[in-house]
Amino acid sequence: MRYAILSDIHANLAAFTAVLDDIENQGGAAKIWCLGDVVGYGPDPRQCIELLSQRDHICVAGNHDWAAIGKVDTAEFNSDAATACHWTASQLSTPDIEYLAGLPLIIEEGGFTLVHGSPREPIWEYLVSTGTAKENFAHFKSQFCLAGHSHLPIVFSYDDDACSASQWLPDIKLALGRKRLIINPGAVGQPRDGDPRASYTIYDSETGLLRLHRVAYDIRATQDRMVAYGLPLRLASRLGSGV
Repeated sequence: MRYAILSDIHANLAAFTAVLDDIENQGGAAKIWCLGDVVGYGPDPRQCIELLSQRDHICVAGNHDWAAIGKVDTAEFNSDAATACHWTASQLSTPDIEYLAGLPLIIEEGGFTLVHGSPREPIWEYLVSTGTAKENFAHFKSQFCLAGHSHLPIVFSYDDDACSASQWLPDIKLALGRKRLIINPGAVGQPRDGDPRASYTIYDSETGLLRLHRVAYDIRATQDRMVAYGLPLRLASRLGSGV
């Protein structure tokens, strides 16, 4: 079966729609595995929840998902993120709140452990260094882990007590083997690796191959909607540079 693995939609409907269209162009996927932060930052939280809910999917909770419904304190956020979070909270319907409240912290599916941040701290911890990643391999039992949160497409591998990291580029297919891996598919709605295109992964369970895809979308449309709703200008402007 083919699965679409994506993370950090962040209420960016234009990016999410472009990714869904690209998934179909790539041959489709039987199911979506979402690594959290469906909402936050962007201008279309309700629409993104609705669109995801219409698909066969599983999803874990992200820090912005829980912050929008009061399950985590926005004191941990920077001022722009907190402002966007409070605005997001004002937009959610009762079914939206119920959906976000029902998201689990961890899901085990098909030989993978799915989390937003890290297996050790599913909501908050960023996996951006080999040292932190190495410590986290002791916190999940499956061979492979999928994590988001950092908005960076990166792969950590662990073998013989050594951990290494590699940037994940679209032209490189990732073959699952004997090594344990922590895999980040990058961000749909707010990439931060210097490439503003939306990022996601397709996993083929029959071949054991994963491939990263980058998708151009109408960034200006999202920026204009953010400005119209009074969301922080810095959050809108960074979409253009992908940082």
